[in-house]
Amino acid sequence: MSVSPADSITAAKSSLRKTPLNPYTIVSRGLGLLKERVTLSIDAMGGDNAPRVVVAGIDIARKRLPGVKFLLFGDQSRLELLFEAHPKTRDICEVRHTTDVVTNDAKAGVALRSGRNSSMRLAINAVGEGEAAGIVSAGNTGALMAMAKFVLKTLPGIDRPAIATYFPTMRGESVMLDLGANVECDADNLVQFAVMGEVFARHVLGLEQPSIGILNIGAEDLKGNEAVKMASSTLQASPLPIKFHGFIEGDDIGAGTVDVVVTDGFTGNVALKTAEGTANLFKHFLRLSLNESLMTRLAALLAKPALEAFRARLDPRRYNGAMFVGLNGICVKSHGGTDELGFAHAIEVAVNLITRGFNEKIKEDLGHLADESAEAKTAAL
Repeated sequence: MSVSPADSITAAKSSLRKTPLNPYTIVSRGLGLLKERVTLSIDAMGGDNAPRVVVAGIDIARKRLPGVKFLLFGDQSRLELLFEAHPKTRDICEVRHTTDVVTNDAKAGVALRSGRNSSMRLAINAVGEGEAAGIVSAGNTGALMAMAKFVLKTLPGIDRPAIATYFPTMRGESVMLDLGANVECDADNLVQFAVMGEVFARHVLGLEQPSIGILNIGAEDLKGNEAVKMASSTLQASPLPIKFHGFIEGDDIGAGTVDVVVTDGFTGNVALKTAEGTANLFKHFLRLSLNESLMTRLAALLAKPALEAFRARLDPRRYNGAMFVGLNGICVKSHGGTDELGFAHAIEVAVNLITRGFNEKIKEDLGHLADESAEAKTAAL
């Protein structure tokens, strides 16, 4: 069913009224599940505008996360200066001093070998050693994945962790993975991504029975490479109560045809960057059109409330915070160039994953899948 621009704007305004500046429509219910204090580890020096954005982001997040304490790794002298403007934030933060930083252009392997005392590595170690329940970093993506995988390891039944994020569609929000961690994937990897994405959509986005689709060059069963065909067959025969839609194409992503989009990291990264570029192109042309003449500027003034709601609905800061799913610990990657509001949203993503027992539910589903697979093999003998 098609959705008109007017309907889209109305829906966006309604969504913003219900959950102003929240990345999830259910975030308040999720955070209400906090029964004890949660400690979050923060790479205070990662990102283009660190540590200023990090401290300011924590200051925003603390107002919605009263049960969260923060363990910051970074240059203490720089952080203490920033805390002067946020004294209440200082009260919920513990600083661990280090001046070592993983640069944005550092190779993952080099960072893994030489960055043992970096703010990123120490923040990850805190999760591995049980001092914190999760980590948030806006630093080098490749280095963060390499270090997190080395320290935290993968969950039982997961061969490779994946990068997942959520984004707006005509029907609400959907989750997509992988977005760049694994350039090449086999059928087993894609099936594991499907299970992890389904758990995320069900327990974090609050969808009762999320639908899953595999991104392909066509919706027909005969199209695609062997990996996607085998993954499709496995999911169709899966003993788990998974709602598998089948293959989807690129235009189905924005349409919201499915709630979970599964693909390899190469294709997913290209699709994500293409969507981001298209959104920027649209905003550019819209801005030019609205400033074309006195009449269009007047029309823009009259339409300002609707345009503001539309802009807010597509604000990338509301969707900041990519999850490294499949690790034996919660790890969230913030966009390196985000501002304090975007970093606050990344913190909320991490807390949502922690409070909803995301990893525990993945373990349960993968355990059921492994048991059923073993029974099927035994029966076939």
